[in-house]
Amino acid sequence: MAKVLMITGDFVEDYENMVPFQALLAMGHDVDAVCPDKKAGDMIATSIHDFEGDQTYSEKRGHNFALNATFANINAADYDALYLPGGRAPEYLRLNAKVIEIIKYFANNNKPIASVCHGAQLLTAAGVIKGKKISAYPACQPEVKMAGAEYVELPMDGAITDGNLVSAPAWPAHPAMLKQFVALF
Repeated sequence: MAKVLMITGDFVEDYENMVPFQALLAMGHDVDAVCPDKKAGDMIATSIHDFEGDQTYSEKRGHNFALNATFANINAADYDALYLPGGRAPEYLRLNAKVIEIIKYFANNNKPIASVCHGAQLLTAAGVIKGKKISAYPACQPEVKMAGAEYVELPMDGAITDGNLVSAPAWPAHPAMLKQFVALF
């Protein structure tokens, strides 16, 4: 079974955080959920993004999520795969030098990385997607292209794998994304 690192943070998308976390655990994988400046047992706030027919998603306060590992104590080399959920957390997590260093470590060592929705903002900030086919929430398309990747428009329940990277546009893609991600283990 794989040991998976999940980098998350306040106002991560609730489903994109909890569903893959629980699904990977249910499959028998070890998952460490961490957030910069927080430790095991600390809570993060989540938000729920829904598609209700408006021009963009709506946002509602989600559940609290308890981290199960301490960010300051992790060593990327101890993990087999990396999962990056979306929501609003990636927009500030990408400003953390250690987060970027960890993402680069996984990319440079060809270890599996899964990113959903706005998780692509972390991949673009790390500069690890040039020449890759990447999906993300449509609002991230300009960033993906500016980072030198090919943005792939998929239905909200679709996912794509390019080398060690699995990406998807939003939480409805969990079944496809998780199936492809686990296949890389």
